[in-house]
Amino acid sequence: MPLFKIEDFNPNYRKEAFDGGDVKGLDVHAGRTEEKIGSIYDVLVDQTGRFRYFVIDTGFWVFGKKVLLPVGRCRVDPDAQRLYATGIATKEQAEKLPEYHDSMTVDHDYEERVRHVYRTPSVETSLPVETSGVLGVASQAPTPRRVSHHPSAASSSRNAYTYEQEPSLYQMNEQEHQRFRLYEERLIANKSRRQTGEVAIGKRVESETARVSVPVEKERIVIERQTPEAVGSMVNSSNLDFKEGEVVHMRVYEETADITKQAFVREEVNIRKEVERDTVDVTETLRREELEVDVNGKPVLGQSHH
Repeated sequence: MPLFKIEDFNPNYRKEAFDGGDVKGLDVHAGRTEEKIGSIYDVLVDQTGRFRYFVIDTGFWVFGKKVLLPVGRCRVDPDAQRLYATGIATKEQAEKLPEYHDSMTVDHDYEERVRHVYRTPSVETSLPVETSGVLGVASQAPTPRRVSHHPSAASSSRNAYTYEQEPSLYQMNEQEHQRFRLYEERLIANKSRRQTGEVAIGKRVESETARVSVPVEKERIVIERQTPEAVGSMVNSSNLDFKEGEVVHMRVYEETADITKQAFVREEVNIRKEVERDTVDVTETLRREELEVDVNGKPVLGQSHH
C-alpha cells in the first residue's frame, strides 16, 4: 500500500485534523520518560488517509537520524504539546531502525525492516503496549515473526500484508491519540454566481425632414372706379360737404405660418430578466474512515460509540 506525506495527501490537514494547529515540530520523548529524543518531522498516511507513521528527527540524540515510528507505538499529550514514543526507549533501539530520507520510497521491504525492529522481544518486553481502555482491548504484544527470504514467499507476504494484522503497531485510540480524528467525506452542494454576459440598452436620435402645408390669407385693397349711370346730372350743392385729406380708413391684414416642434411619447419599452433553472447531477467517490480493532487476528466486538 503506498504511503504519502500528510501535506502532499491533504494540504489542508492542519485545519481539518488539528483545528488549525500542527503536529509537526512537537517534541518527542523516549518511552514514557521526560527524556527528549527529537521532534516530529513529518507524518506518513496511506491512500485512505489513515495515519501510519510519524517521521521522528532524532536531532543530536542519534546524530540527526530520521526514523519511522508506527502510530500505535506512541502516546500524544495534547496539554503538554508533546509525543511519547512508547516504542523507542533507548538509543540502541533507534540506532537499529533504518534511516528515513525525504527522497526515498517507503516500500514493503523498507517497512518490514522497520516492523522487525518493533517486533523484537527486547522492545516488546521493555515497553508493553497498552491499547485503549475505552475500546475494551486487552494489552497483548504480538508474537515475533520470522521473515522469509524466499522470493516467492516474500512476494506473497508483500501482497497479503495489511496494517490491520498488527494493531499494536498501527491502532489508534481515543486515550492515546486525542488529537487525531476519524474522517469521512461528504458531498457539499454549493452554488456560485458568475456573470455570463451583459446587455447595454441605449437610445439614439434619428432626424428627418417634415413638411407641413398651412393655408394663409392676406388682405388687399381693391379700388374700383366707375362712372355712374346718371353722368352729368345735377345735384343740390347745399347738401354737399366738400373735404380734403383722408376720407376712408381701412385696415389690411395677412396671415403668417407659425410652426413649432413638440415632443410626444411614441413608444414604451419594458426591460426584465428571466431566470432559467436546471439541475446538475455530479457523481463523486466518497471516502470514510472506520476504526478497526483487531487482537491476534480476532475482531473485538462490543465497541462503544459516543
